[in-house]
Amino acid sequence: MFGGSIPQRQAEQSGQPVHLRATTLLLPEHPVSAPLLPASRAPAGETKRRRGMAAGGDTVSLVHVGMDSSNKTLLKSEALYQYVLDTSVLPHEPDCMRELRLVTDKHSWGFMQSSPDEAQLLRMLLKLTGARRTLEVGVFTGYSLLATALALPEDGSVVAIDVDREAYEIGRPFIERAGVAGKVDFREGPALEHLDALLADERNVGAFDFAFVDADKPNYARYHEQLLRLVRVGGTIVYDNTLWAGTVALPPDTPLCDLDRRFSAAIKDLNVKLSADKRVEVCQLAIADGITICRRLV
Repeated sequence: MFGGSIPQRQAEQSGQPVHLRATTLLLPEHPVSAPLLPASRAPAGETKRRRGMAAGGDTVSLVHVGMDSSNKTLLKSEALYQYVLDTSVLPHEPDCMRELRLVTDKHSWGFMQSSPDEAQLLRMLLKLTGARRTLEVGVFTGYSLLATALALPEDGSVVAIDVDREAYEIGRPFIERAGVAGKVDFREGPALEHLDALLADERNVGAFDFAFVDADKPNYARYHEQLLRLVRVGGTIVYDNTLWAGTVALPPDTPLCDLDRRFSAAIKDLNVKLSADKRVEVCQLAIADGITICRRLV
């Protein structure tokens, strides 16, 4: 997902143009290092992620356009990704999560939701770490939030923060029908402010076991500093979109739209900082749009 601040929708609502004229960025058939191909030269059998990108021009615009829960992956083979989904992911996806995922896929910004394999990873991490008190920064319709609530024990809880209550209301009925609404504490508004409010109460310092961040990318580094105080030593912080459709590995002069250029730069800066941060142990995975798992050391 792009994040709780929904920058794309804000840009659209503010009247800023969102042009879908583009050169294809990352087709699953091609490695990251492959040259960008104009639409007129694209190989046969182009993937869903080409959808919404009209021919003409040479600027990659909104690199995630055309993605949904069926193809949000950096794998070079859609057939291989479908195999993973069909074999190990979808057979174990709870019905309530599947229903919410499919509803969200129909949303105009549905590509912002977590992929099913990413949600499965979150559930596994929560169970492996025995997390009870958790944070989620960036909620959208609540697919990953539902995954979290289902994985938590009966006495578990998740503080979920997002600026967009309207999107959260789409998923709330699914959370309620799943019987886990009592675990969810949704807080509307900017995450930086809500996290500061939590830190103002000393009882919250080091009181959380787990945090998942899928919000506005330029603020990730600031969230990191706040979460290192809220999550206990030995706890886990997970960041989403840390490969940003593979743009982090592209040459600096690659033609990208302004939003993708800014977000990719913010993610690259974050990746460098996390790798050098002695306070955490880091593991970056090429799942979905890139996930970085941090274990707090000190």
